[in-house]
Amino acid sequence: MELWTTTVASARGAQRAAQEIEAAGWDGMLVVDSQNLSGDPYVSLALAATVTTRIGLGTGVTNSVTRQAAATATSIASVDRISNGRAVLGIGRGDSALAHLGRAPARLAQFELYLRQLQNYLSGEAVSFDDIDIPTEAAPPLSGLHLHDAPPSSRIGWIADGLKGGRKVPVEVAASGPKVIALSALHAERVMFTLGADTERLAWGIALAKKTRRDAGLDPNAIAFGAYVNLGCHGDMDAARGLVRGGLTTFARFSVMHGKASGPVSSGDRDVLEKLRSNYDMKAHTRGDSRQAGTLTDDFVDRFAIVGTPDRCIERLRSLAALGLDKVAISGGTRGASAEDAAVSKQLVAEQVLSGMRR
Repeated sequence: MELWTTTVASARGAQRAAQEIEAAGWDGMLVVDSQNLSGDPYVSLALAATVTTRIGLGTGVTNSVTRQAAATATSIASVDRISNGRAVLGIGRGDSALAHLGRAPARLAQFELYLRQLQNYLSGEAVSFDDIDIPTEAAPPLSGLHLHDAPPSSRIGWIADGLKGGRKVPVEVAASGPKVIALSALHAERVMFTLGADTERLAWGIALAKKTRRDAGLDPNAIAFGAYVNLGCHGDMDAARGLVRGGLTTFARFSVMHGKASGPVSSGDRDVLEKLRSNYDMKAHTRGDSRQAGTLTDDFVDRFAIVGTPDRCIERLRSLAALGLDKVAISGGTRGASAEDAAVSKQLVAEQVLSGMRR
């Protein structure tokens, strides 16, 4: 099972962060795409590619609204070229990136169409002009110019040409609800669950994805599974919990964003999720000292995140690998958490957890 780490997109800090991540032994680095909160992810990934040779590089995650599919495809394909085939495109329906534009996550129909277009572009295929959602008030149809000749459809030729001697950039979808899990099972190379570290919930997601593929006449085993997980490694359990509370609120909220908790959940956890939803303050997104962070009980944190000593963290990670996950993207301490505890956790993960998972 590959272990990736997530970080912010920072043009100024991307190279240093990437070098540290590679030296520590991580398998990959994911950067967020939230234009009002961080820098451009593709600039950061391109810079990271220039100073590393081994780690994978990807978005964790972009969305289907703030960029046209063609723009997203050409950006991640450019990173793939620079990194000699180490890029991956992580995508979801959008959260903070859309919230800071006054919008909720993308509608399912738009998201599915976008995934189809994205996969077409990355596979060197064409997308019909009729399927491209650009309002005519913003830009009228090209046919109105009465050109002598014009492209019949939208296709990125240089990506298509590169596939002859290279590889297609894989797409992985962040998913928590049953409908998005089903969509990603049909249109992605990997489903990245945002269901926490609870094995029962993850097993439910895997079973649903495989059933969706089977019902569609597709090989249920021809898709990979991974998960986004919050991890705090510390000898003091309270300190470990404090590291993950802020980030965990973000992922946990995905399971109750529209009012109904998705996946297997106890009545107690349902109460926590509902309280989290009603108390969520997007202005304190991911912060460990936020209003929403205070709604998570210790019991909830212990199940939905991975917290504790290195041995405990290794045990929990191995239980995820036993489910069939081949990739885990780990988020550590966030803003508002103790910087001292975060430094301890970072060192323990690098020196003991990563090496322990290799044995």
